[in-house]
Amino acid sequence: MRLQIEENGLYLVFEIEADQPVWLLHMGARPMSREPKEDQKFLYTMLEVQTTGESRLEHFGLGHSGTLPGNRMNYVSHTDQVNEMGRVVEIYTKDEVTGLSGRMVYQFYTGIPVIRCRLFLKNEGSEEIGLEAVSSYVQAGLGSEEQEEISLLIPHNSWQEEIQWKETPVNQLGYHIISDSGISSKRIQIRNIGSWSSGEYLPLACLRNSSRGIMQFWQIEHNGAWNWELQERAGQLALVINGPDEINHHWWKSLKPGEEFETVPAAVGCVEGGVDETFAALTKYRRRIRRKNQDNEKLPIIFNDYMNCLWADPTTRKELPIIDAAAAAGCEYYCIDAGWYTDENWWYKVGEWQPSDIRFPNGLSEVTDYIKAKGMTPGIWLEIEVMGTQCDLTGKADSGWFFQRHGKAALDRDRYQLDFRNEEVREYTRGVVDRLIREYGIGYFKIDYNINAGIGTEYHSDSPGDGLLEHNRAYLRWLDGIFTDYPDLVIENCSSGGMRMDYAMLSRYSIQSTSDQTDYLKYASIAANAPSALAPEQAAIWSYPLSDSTREQTIFNCVNSCLLRIHQSGHMGALAADKREIVKEELGYYKRIRKDIKEALPFWPLGLAKDGDGWMCLGLKTKEKGYLAVWRLKEGEACRLPLVYWRGEEVDVKVAFPADDERCKLSWDSEEGVLEVVLPQEGMARIIQLN
Repeated sequence: MRLQIEENGLYLVFEIEADQPVWLLHMGARPMSREPKEDQKFLYTMLEVQTTGESRLEHFGLGHSGTLPGNRMNYVSHTDQVNEMGRVVEIYTKDEVTGLSGRMVYQFYTGIPVIRCRLFLKNEGSEEIGLEAVSSYVQAGLGSEEQEEISLLIPHNSWQEEIQWKETPVNQLGYHIISDSGISSKRIQIRNIGSWSSGEYLPLACLRNSSRGIMQFWQIEHNGAWNWELQERAGQLALVINGPDEINHHWWKSLKPGEEFETVPAAVGCVEGGVDETFAALTKYRRRIRRKNQDNEKLPIIFNDYMNCLWADPTTRKELPIIDAAAAAGCEYYCIDAGWYTDENWWYKVGEWQPSDIRFPNGLSEVTDYIKAKGMTPGIWLEIEVMGTQCDLTGKADSGWFFQRHGKAALDRDRYQLDFRNEEVREYTRGVVDRLIREYGIGYFKIDYNINAGIGTEYHSDSPGDGLLEHNRAYLRWLDGIFTDYPDLVIENCSSGGMRMDYAMLSRYSIQSTSDQTDYLKYASIAANAPSALAPEQAAIWSYPLSDSTREQTIFNCVNSCLLRIHQSGHMGALAADKREIVKEELGYYKRIRKDIKEALPFWPLGLAKDGDGWMCLGLKTKEKGYLAVWRLKEGEACRLPLVYWRGEEVDVKVAFPADDERCKLSWDSEEGVLEVVLPQEGMARIIQLN
């Protein structure tokens, strides 16, 4: 029997028969056109589950394929209903040998070609079951065209070099068709180990099929360890997505009779088109799953005193003139960054969160009250999940407060990882947040996270990876509790910049630090690509004009953040008057267009940016308007931008920032849908508006 689904531009075909595994024969942007061979349907399994003591079907190497009892989990029933998000299909399976039952959930979102997938396992047997690997999503049959026509887009991520996409044909990544009947032991694998969910790669990727003109994409929504891999199955690509597993992440879970385990969520989708269509779909989806909040509706401008400014050395004397300058420019939040809690080394003393009497001789309230008197909301930096080795509380804290491995508290960069499974830890950290809100009127927290907790903790867990996973989930519940009690509180997700850029966090946090990049020229590619990783209104970009900057350098700095979320910084008071006016002009323009940013969809006339490109361009479009951030870093003074969305239209095109600009020249070719932009020198940038 076939279960065929057509929903939101997606087509799915399941084969479901009693006493047989469920096979996902097709998922794509078009109806199924190839019928799998009967003797190869076992390669189209809907799920993969490997447990301790079980074999596998064939010699598949280290890949998550041919798992048992996964391939014994036979169809029981299914439901097809509608909830507040859209259609939801749940498929129930069971392995009669072990008593392990499965509930595979496919949540659709009305009008969006994206499905959110999770697998729930329950031990309905009489013996404990050791879980070694459990899939969140499996799909075979992704394409059998010429290998050079299928390419993989991988978002590389690194400190100060975030969101850098590389597109490579799969045959150059080691994928070669060996057999038309089995599974290769060779995989294309991307994984994350530890608590930086995007420490090396963002938890998403895209697969482009050039011959068919379609793009498939996936996003793993977890703030810890994850894995995805592409395999060859019967001459075609197959995708397996999972959270932590034993081979990659030291994760093993004992599922006792009656207990249930839930995988990390994975979102998958497919579109006709390419990059623009893919990230338009993901942007709509990200907005749909996100916590409703005023910050993403109003997009207030934040000043933060760290970057190219105080560098974690705040004092009352230093802060007051910067607060004056930030208020005069039009900022609406003012965040005091690191160092406020100690007069010694700020790195090692994190954890107690009491203001320094030396830095603030009249108390921290003198500064926060001054911020409020200037019409801004005060914010403050916290690294709430860790404790420094020189923090006085480390001697008082019970050993169960910290991650442990091999009988010792685990350290990274002279900091201990607090274990949020521990009720005392949750109560203590929540008390810090409550106190700062109550005593200082804090309305904005920058929550930073500058360590990687590694494979996890052995303390009260089945494995280090099990301890990490449960800690990750406990931290999310802790966040949920804060937002329940303080729904208008703004919390920024920062992890040495963008080292935890994932939608487990971003479905809760309203704003994300994208980078700690200190060079505004190098920041351009990060800013240009930011909407591929997260919704534009959540992407905080530093703008930090230097006190000795030229006019064009100041404008470039402002353009970096103008179509996203502005993190203003730099020694504003030390800027020359004409440069301060440039910043003030940009913030005024931003306030006029931010109502469009929160609804706009991104596009890239020149494709996704690469560090080293001569020209870069990020576009945002609404039904009536378009906005372009254009950067020239080198190469020729003219660039032709294909704007297919406005081809054949008479469009009013103008330089919107800076407004009185005679250096940038624009020429619109309506018939071809091409805008020519002339910037006469390297290191120039402009905001262009299309009406």
